[in-house]
Amino acid sequence: MSRRHIHLDVVGGIAGDMFVAALTDAVPELRRRVLDDVAAVMPPAAGTSHFMEGTSAGLTVLRFGLEGHHHHHHDAGHHHHDGSGSYRHMVDLIRAAPLAEGTADHAVAILTVLAEAEAFIHGVPMGDVHFHEIGDWDSLMDVVASGSIIAALDATWSMSDLPLGGGRVRTAHGLLPVPAPATARILDGFEWRDDGLGGERVTPTGAAILRHLAAGSTRSGGKLTGTGMGAGTRDLPGMPNILRALVFDPAASAGSPGEAQTVVVLSFDIDDMTGEEIGIAADRLRDANGVLDVALASLSGKKGRPLTEFRLLVRPEALEAVQRLCFIETSTIGLRWRAEQRSTLERRADQSTSDIRVKRVNRPGGATTGKAESDDLASIESLAGRRAAKSEAER
Repeated sequence: MSRRHIHLDVVGGIAGDMFVAALTDAVPELRRRVLDDVAAVMPPAAGTSHFMEGTSAGLTVLRFGLEGHHHHHHDAGHHHHDGSGSYRHMVDLIRAAPLAEGTADHAVAILTVLAEAEAFIHGVPMGDVHFHEIGDWDSLMDVVASGSIIAALDATWSMSDLPLGGGRVRTAHGLLPVPAPATARILDGFEWRDDGLGGERVTPTGAAILRHLAAGSTRSGGKLTGTGMGAGTRDLPGMPNILRALVFDPAASAGSPGEAQTVVVLSFDIDDMTGEEIGIAADRLRDANGVLDVALASLSGKKGRPLTEFRLLVRPEALEAVQRLCFIETSTIGLRWRAEQRSTLERRADQSTSDIRVKRVNRPGGATTGKAESDDLASIESLAGRRAAKSEAER
């Protein structure tokens, strides 16, 4: 069964409340679960979580926050009492609460990403980390609400590049550069862009959510089934301060008789390797994790020089590793890739009537076809013998 895919378009930035608002705007049926999970963790004195409709740069948006509690400002310093902002205390609160299935695991995982970064930045053991970014109740609320959403959706994720921002942010440690050190640590290796607008555009909580999701840059196709816009509290000059969520359902694509999947087609050309070298490279790439198929084609290049085109089908989550392997195993200095949709029919292996395995496929309309495995035919002498055995096995 194909999983939903969600693309995060980080327009203005991302914080915990923006993530929650964007996803519950795109998938409104999540709101009740989110509110119940948050209520299970938060003490009554902290306030009540709620959703608020509004606008940002003329766009209708959703916001998420606490009623009856001071607003959480990302550029304000936080002061904690009685250890309420410690990693250990927050994990204990979450684990002790009667949350929906999966919520606690994801919420604790997000907290752990934050704690590991803070421990590295400040040189303290992770268990002793005292959060300044999420010391207020509304930020703990964001972590729990995000965990609730991620658990409920069980989706694959992708994202745009991230706005760099600039300037300084005031914290309990004084003025720090933007992105904050913990944010930069968490999002090491992610793609950023400088759109000329300053301020803290990505908060540590937002960064931890993205790292936990392991969101790649490869967008999935399929039918667009939901769009949501979650807004931050700041106004940005000339653009909406939003995180946009696009929800795709590959299985809902019209006219597809089989299971829809997103794959990446990766290709490159080689004109300076021997046939033996090409064969070895193709075998190594074919055996790599995440590679679904490798095909080779003979072409004619510049000045009539013969060349070989490699074309790989790759699972989106394996793209980065496979790209690296292509550069290691071949002489290519450049790769082309694109995301595509494919439909596959249900298939099964059958070896019930002979020593020859047969791949059976269920086709639309109820028909079943079979194809014998060529490796099992290889030991049979003569072409005529192999054809006879193949025909018998496939009946």
